Amino acid sequence: MLYILDSYAWVEYFIGTEKGRKVKVLFENPKNKFITVECCIAELRGWSIKNDIDFRGVLKIIEANSAIAPVSRDEWIDAAVIKSEMLKNVKDFGLIDAILISKQRRTNSKIITADLHFKGLIDIEFL
Repeated sequence: MLYILDSYAWVEYFIGTEKGRKVKVLFENPKNKFITVECCIAELRGWSIKNDIDFRGVLKIIEANSAIAPVSRDEWIDAAVIKSEMLKNVKDFGLIDAILISKQRRTNSKIITADLHFKGLIDIEFL
């Protein structure tokens, strides 16, 4: 299975919560492949600054466990439409969340998250 890891899932993994241990179990299955969308790297950099954590180590772990996926212009454009549609039902649905859905649709993958913005959506591995 191909999975997209959102920033929330990575943070849970890094701090070692029960939700993070679920991510670890997914990592241990050699049939699983993982993507981290590049915009999540910026969110994780912000998290590492806020929590005084060495980002170089965080980035090494991300790169060792997932492919870093760039965001195309078409994905950004699709994300604007997705965000607009999602805001009709999900308060504060963000553009980065919409990017993840855009990437998910193009890669036929599941998003790993515990972000409530994704609760109830299809192809979500909710932690």
